[in-house]
Amino acid sequence: MASLFLRRVGPTRLGGLLQRSRLLNVDHAPSQGIPPPLQGIKVLDLTRVLAGPTATMLLADLGADVVKVEEVSRALTDASHALRIMAPPCCSAVPLRTSGGRTSPPESAYFLAVNRNKRSITVNFKEPEGLAIVHKLVKQADVLVENYVSGKLAEMGLGWEDCRELNPRLIYASITGYGQTGPYRKAAGYDVIVEAEAGLMHITGEPDGPPCKVGVAATDIATGLYAHGAIMAGLLSREKTGHGVWIDCNLFESQLAGLANIASNYLIAGQEGSRHGTAHPSIVPYQVFPCKDGFIMIGAGNDKQFKLFSEKILDRPDLPENPKFCNNKARVANRQELVSLITDTLQKESRDHWIRKFTGLGVPFGPINNIHQTFSHPQVAERKMVTEVEHPRAGKVKLVSPAVTYNGKRMPIRRPPPYLSQHTIEVLTELGYNEKEIAALKDKKII
Repeated sequence: MASLFLRRVGPTRLGGLLQRSRLLNVDHAPSQGIPPPLQGIKVLDLTRVLAGPTATMLLADLGADVVKVEEVSRALTDASHALRIMAPPCCSAVPLRTSGGRTSPPESAYFLAVNRNKRSITVNFKEPEGLAIVHKLVKQADVLVENYVSGKLAEMGLGWEDCRELNPRLIYASITGYGQTGPYRKAAGYDVIVEAEAGLMHITGEPDGPPCKVGVAATDIATGLYAHGAIMAGLLSREKTGHGVWIDCNLFESQLAGLANIASNYLIAGQEGSRHGTAHPSIVPYQVFPCKDGFIMIGAGNDKQFKLFSEKILDRPDLPENPKFCNNKARVANRQELVSLITDTLQKESRDHWIRKFTGLGVPFGPINNIHQTFSHPQVAERKMVTEVEHPRAGKVKLVSPAVTYNGKRMPIRRPPPYLSQHTIEVLTELGYNEKEIAALKDKKII
């Protein structure tokens, strides 16, 4: 392996890499983690709801300074634009009044889920003085992320061309329902609508039942992940070219890409997708089965696993020898008979009984856990997958930890999710506004 690496990079280049590593004092020991890679990167967050805030939260987790710009009127009244009021559930919170005299609602669980490590300011950028504030932020920003309907921000003086003129190095990421071009470019994007329109709902649900949506907003989350990756690519591109980039990311194309093998089956073979519940269309047994007191997912995906499953779980060593079940093709052809046989056996004992029998066997399985059982999972505690933070309004709040570790350590949650307008004065002061100017902006309800 070492000689292959030397052939690829050459001894001179290798020496340079090692020297650079020593100069940077790089330590790859697992206990060290890594420095926040986006420390010093400024992100202007003009997003609402889920896809955009997910992307900006991931950037914030990596050390970026994310300033979330909110509109007071919509943040307090319009649940379609603001997760803040999408409650219950929510945290009990000390009363908080905005500069306009309105009472800020309790912190919703939904908002808290996707806004850690950010700062919040409120600006009415429909007014010239408010727009001037956002323009100052644009000039300082490395990244701007927005999820307005295509063309809306351009009407307000904050489109790609407007912002590129102010800051040619800006990475400008637009997240929409259907993209910046095409007949649907002006259509608003909603996760559940795109799930329906882009095929996901058609393949989700029981074979004899209606189409179903996924239990969480999977299309929104996938789009946020795509946007996060695209923004990282934009930052790398800027290092090479010196120029910013306009990123066009949307729910529809993210979901289309997420159809994966189902899309490929159609494109290559003209095979239409269908609903299979928890079952797999081409592997048996590979689905959820009922036990006496719960459910268990079993994935005996090959002949070796099916043999183990038959001998050790079902106590039926004859099944792998039966021509109906001797290989996967036969098992698929005789799916209903085999599924009925397995179901009859598993329903005789409790879920925990079967978990004990499966453990260590080498056949993929997993209990169907509810959310309480999920967060009680020993892996959650061992991996510290929940972090408790101190919120200035709500007190102690538990959040799901960032999902990735680097050399064994997670990026820290440096800030709890912000309450509405928590950092307005702080950010305006950084922009050069003095106390008198800030007070005047408050009086005019610009902030």
